[in-house]
Amino acid sequence: MSVLICGGAGYIGSHNVRAFTQHGDDVIVVDNLETGHKASVPEGIKFYEGDIRNAEVLDRIFTENKIEAVIHFCAYSLVGESVDKPLKYFNNNVGGMITLLEAMQRHNVMRIIFSSTAATYGEPKRIPILETDPTEPTNPYGESKRIMEKMMNWVSRRYDIRYVSLRYFNVAGAWHDGTIGEDHRNETHLIPLILQVPLGKRDHVTIYGDDYPTKDGTCIRDYIHVEDLAKAHILALEYLRSGGESNIFNLGSGDGYSVMEMITAARKVTGHEIPAKIGERRPGDPARLVADSTKAHDILHWKPEIVSMEDIIATAWKWHQSHPNGYAD
Repeated sequence: MSVLICGGAGYIGSHNVRAFTQHGDDVIVVDNLETGHKASVPEGIKFYEGDIRNAEVLDRIFTENKIEAVIHFCAYSLVGESVDKPLKYFNNNVGGMITLLEAMQRHNVMRIIFSSTAATYGEPKRIPILETDPTEPTNPYGESKRIMEKMMNWVSRRYDIRYVSLRYFNVAGAWHDGTIGEDHRNETHLIPLILQVPLGKRDHVTIYGDDYPTKDGTCIRDYIHVEDLAKAHILALEYLRSGGESNIFNLGSGDGYSVMEMITAARKVTGHEIPAKIGERRPGDPARLVADSTKAHDILHWKPEIVSMEDIIATAWKWHQSHPNGYAD
């Protein structure tokens, strides 16, 4: 039996392909390569180039392979773009989930691990955030993910397709040996943007707003290393394999770091000055997002191992130094 990783050529997906393979699972990847990179998928992994909104693509995959479970990473994820182009996000994210669940139901595939997000909570009422806290997304990206969770819930009730939704916070870093990492064609993630300065790709990093109600006025986020995240997906599948019921888990370190603190840490790691300038706020950005991951610890027995911001940034720096042009290198 195989594990189908949808979006397995993307940043988070490719690290999960590596982790599941090393765990001993037979992995199959489907990706339309709109934002993913074929070079991030190891040789020998069965790869299908296609869009999960295409039912024929999914029927072919499920017919040609014995799929035990699906790990779902196929989604647009840019907050600002989602505010500007909400229909694009609902078409791709929600539409893709509909087609995928329909295919799973047709082919009797009964387990799915879903890549969700802290954006489902919106502007939190308290910090740290619990899974039971209200979900009131402040942007179409978060709204689309919350809709996808609700869809899985209703489908699970009707067809017993059991799911685990992993609401993770800010994912960062790269594989420890520097062979795969973060490469977005239009980069919006903080750490790669910071590291573009010492790489000579930009002369400064922009801080989007310094008037938030936080300790230094910049947004606070909870960062989780991408390898720790991949381990959580493996544990989530083991949980379903052992008979666990459908469930939702936060994934984070439980500590919040401001944008300014991340820049300071990157300066230490790289030895570069990394000038910073203040820009306007981005629409839909909450001031603080920090996870309470007690539930994941208690039920999945998951605990992040790489928690120092300097250690996380160091893995990203290793990747970017060896691949200054990403997978084009």
